[in-house]
Amino acid sequence: MKNKFQKYVYVLMFLSFFTGSAQEITPVPASIYENIEIEMPKVSLVSFPSLVVSIKDYGAVEGGFEKNTKAIEKAIYEVSKKGGGTVKIPRGIWLTGPITLRSNINLHLEDGALLLFSKDFNDYPLVDTSFEGLNTTRCTSPINALSAVNIAITGKGVIDGNGDAWRPVKKGKMTASQWSKLVASGGVLSEDGKIWFPSESSKKGFESRDYFNVPNISSKKGLEAVKDFLRPVMVSLVKCDKVLLDGPTFQNSPAWNIHPLMSSNIIIRNLNIRNPWYSQNGDGLDLESCHNVLIYNNTFDVGDDAICFKSGKDKDGRNRGISTENVIVKNNTVYHAHGGFVIGSEMSGGVKNVHVSNCNFIGTDVGLRFKSTRGRGGVVENIYISNINMINIPTDAIRFNMFYSGNSPILEENQSAEDEARDENKVAVTEETPAFRNIYMKNIIATNSGKAAFFMGLPEKSLENVSLENAILEAEEGITVIDTRGLKLKNVKVISKKTEALTIYNSQDITVDAFTFSENEKAVVKVLGTQSANINLKKSDFKNSEKQVVIAKLLAKETVSFQE
Repeated sequence: MKNKFQKYVYVLMFLSFFTGSAQEITPVPASIYENIEIEMPKVSLVSFPSLVVSIKDYGAVEGGFEKNTKAIEKAIYEVSKKGGGTVKIPRGIWLTGPITLRSNINLHLEDGALLLFSKDFNDYPLVDTSFEGLNTTRCTSPINALSAVNIAITGKGVIDGNGDAWRPVKKGKMTASQWSKLVASGGVLSEDGKIWFPSESSKKGFESRDYFNVPNISSKKGLEAVKDFLRPVMVSLVKCDKVLLDGPTFQNSPAWNIHPLMSSNIIIRNLNIRNPWYSQNGDGLDLESCHNVLIYNNTFDVGDDAICFKSGKDKDGRNRGISTENVIVKNNTVYHAHGGFVIGSEMSGGVKNVHVSNCNFIGTDVGLRFKSTRGRGGVVENIYISNINMINIPTDAIRFNMFYSGNSPILEENQSAEDEARDENKVAVTEETPAFRNIYMKNIIATNSGKAAFFMGLPEKSLENVSLENAILEAEEGITVIDTRGLKLKNVKVISKKTEALTIYNSQDITVDAFTFSENEKAVVKVLGTQSANINLKKSDFKNSEKQVVIAKLLAKETVSFQE
């Protein structure tokens, strides 16, 4: 019996030498599905066969000097061919070109593993894809998958996209010594000397576009000539189902960091997502036209928006017609970012049925950010946000902007507030008119902000049915409401240092109940514009309403009513 037992142990040891040990996939905690305001489907979790291989078994060489593209590709191919399993990246530095994930593959990075992507642009051929919501052509993403099922990236290692090799950098975002070092490293400067490009091809691409980062070039020859400008997102998962990202640090991406597109049953958890604060288009997570998603226990510190929901841009997005919906976002922390939680501006396919709760935004430019513009179309609705803590938000703790044209929340050197100035003139409501409605926020605390909240719809299409309940907002400026219908403020305290606590302009059906405020030399509520109507305040909230509530002379006194 003893000999048989020993023989059994030796067999197990022999197998484990070649296969390693299978990586357990932790179930989703029941708490993630608790206290959700709308019915959400359970997200399918990945599972993998017990086969585990190391990339070293396929000839990979650590150290960061030799590319391991072929070894990693072979490991993934062989494991997929055998029905799936785990491809292990051991501790060490592993240089590689693009990695394509196949169905039933778990790419697992051990603690201490650094997967470093090559900065040789020739490793990344052009492919047809979508970027910034448009059908376009970009360089192949460092990690990519198309129509794969049951895939994962797990472990405690680091994935580095070598993004500094790709990204243009604006002089105003660096110190003098950083800028001098960057210029001395090579590359070329813009004509005015204020933007550094990694190559002449990158500069040429920048000069060829009219708007954002998609050049006005369609020919293959023309695109090849500006190839260096066509920065890829680091992780591109297109039309995939059953996806798990769990554990690693994703950093230094060429453009957006993680971009699930037209995919479903996605779990994104326990990630550390980082980009330098100066990184152009250095978003953390852009979830686009995806269904059934969980995003929890992640940390973001990035150069652009952190957690951003999209669904295509303008005609391309409307033709795609795939919304982002059924998403739960919980227990995330965001440090530097243009926005903590963001919807838009590319939302032409719609965003709906979203729950966001228990998140901290620490120093993000904007806290809760909603953005769109005429021409987008699409509907954003049924968004539930609760238990959000924000501190040191330099601009708006909450911001709805329907005149977004690409400005950073904190204006950069080449940007002007006039670029996104409100247009008083109404235009026809068509399929190109964006709609934001039925958005509910409660238990919100923001301290030391630039502005408490900014709600702005379109003159022809109001921001509709937004609710803010149980909030404490400390800011230099109070709440501004423009072209909004059906706004409800309940149990909201505004500590405004410089302006009125609440300014309402051309808005209707506004209800304010249990409103408290700090005293300054300004009035508390100001109602302006010729279109404002049916503003309902609680009488008990104002000790001296004649002085505390100011109504524009052009408006009838009945515009504002005081309820008992």
